[in-house]
Amino acid sequence: MCQDCIRLTVDVTEGIQKEGILHFCRNCERFLQPPSQWLVAAPESREMMALCLRKLRGLQKSDRRLIDCSFIWTEPHSKRIKLKITVQQEAFAKAIVQQTFEVEFVVQNHQCPDCAKSYTPNTWRAVVQIRQKVPHKRTFFYLEQVILKHHAHLDTVSIKEAKDGLDFYYSTRANAVKMVDFLSSVVPARSKRSEELISQDVHTSVSSYKFTYSVEIVPMCREDLVCLPLKVAQQLGHIARFALCCRVANTLRLIDPQTLQTADLPAAVYWRTPFPSLAHVGELVEFIVLDIEPVGQESGKYVLADAEVARSSDLGQNDTTFFVKTHLGAVLSAGDAVMGYHLFNSNFNHEIFETINPSNVPEVVLVKKSYPNRKKPNGRQWKLQRMAKEHNEPVVKKQEQDKLERDYELFLRELEEDSEIRQAYVRDRSLLTLVLICIKATDRPGQDYRILPAWRVWMEKNRVRITLKVTKTKTTMEVCLELVWGSCVMSLRICR
Repeated sequence: MCQDCIRLTVDVTEGIQKEGILHFCRNCERFLQPPSQWLVAAPESREMMALCLRKLRGLQKSDRRLIDCSFIWTEPHSKRIKLKITVQQEAFAKAIVQQTFEVEFVVQNHQCPDCAKSYTPNTWRAVVQIRQKVPHKRTFFYLEQVILKHHAHLDTVSIKEAKDGLDFYYSTRANAVKMVDFLSSVVPARSKRSEELISQDVHTSVSSYKFTYSVEIVPMCREDLVCLPLKVAQQLGHIARFALCCRVANTLRLIDPQTLQTADLPAAVYWRTPFPSLAHVGELVEFIVLDIEPVGQESGKYVLADAEVARSSDLGQNDTTFFVKTHLGAVLSAGDAVMGYHLFNSNFNHEIFETINPSNVPEVVLVKKSYPNRKKPNGRQWKLQRMAKEHNEPVVKKQEQDKLERDYELFLRELEEDSEIRQAYVRDRSLLTLVLICIKATDRPGQDYRILPAWRVWMEKNRVRITLKVTKTKTTMEVCLELVWGSCVMSLRICR
């Protein structure tokens, strides 16, 4: 036979399935891989292609060879996934036929067993209880964004909010141990384990336990004033006993504002000699900088300077001023407002503070620059993702709810003012670049909106989801854009 006759009479795709069904769980966003495994597969990714090819019957024939496979673009809301597949097979002796065909998969919603258990009470096997004994929840707001960034909450059955922390419930003990290890790598904490016998079979000696992991975070937060014990100060390179906590990670970064000496306090060293912080951000007082002169010593972003300050409440009342050394010489100038701790004639119920000579106690410790005259915007153009949490108490008191909202607003302001915190889970430059690309894609009204393959690979790698809706009329065009990147959610609406 000639080539045309072979092409007309021989069908090498015979026996290959042309249609299929993919089961998708909307709650955890996973696909079912038979018989019982659930996988995370982004649209048009390698995992999605492998999952589709495994479900095709007849493709794994021994004398049939897969040459090429690619996705055909479909609308995201169509619930359809199309593949263009090229196969080869020997039709006759020394005659190889190659054909291309399309396969269409329909995505059907199906709840996975793990999500089904989450709606049933008393199904957990392990719980991780995170606690921090401080009068605010700034650390938990930061921890929540870090957990969302690394997707460490995906294996939880439920999340409940307690008085001093959070409770994460898991269906297996291994997931709880993984969460404890993750927490130890991002915050200074210690953990304890306990178990409770649920049932026991005396014939087979098989027992069922429920495990509880208690994780206690160091009761110290960023911008807290610390009074170190003498032994701990000597272990940290003879740092001054009065120090500021400038960063919280898996260790505590302390800085002496009078010498710019820094030291890292590991969690293990702290728990051997635990001590509370001397003052927290709720006790900050506003000062006005009357004069400031840099000394010349620098350490990273900090510059040592001599400053003359006065309390804002004393202006016009008395002439009391304070001469202090500060590490904020790079950001302060005369006339600026600055927040600090007023230690002059202050009384603290602190055992370590009472052992220090009063002549060595500074009068004022400056912490951060303040912006009292900054106009508050009507609404932020961005917002942070939050975890879906349940309350142990059915009714939350209005006073507690108001305090929680104030702490969250303070956390958002710190996020706006400090770029070092914002870099942990907000990527401004890349986020702006991607938004500009999406806006530029709407400049051509006659073409469909598509993302370039290079950006699509980058989005899959960073788990970026984007939703774009364009509404066009005869005179105007409205673009609604929503972009989800880690813990950051950005919504944009443009009318042209």
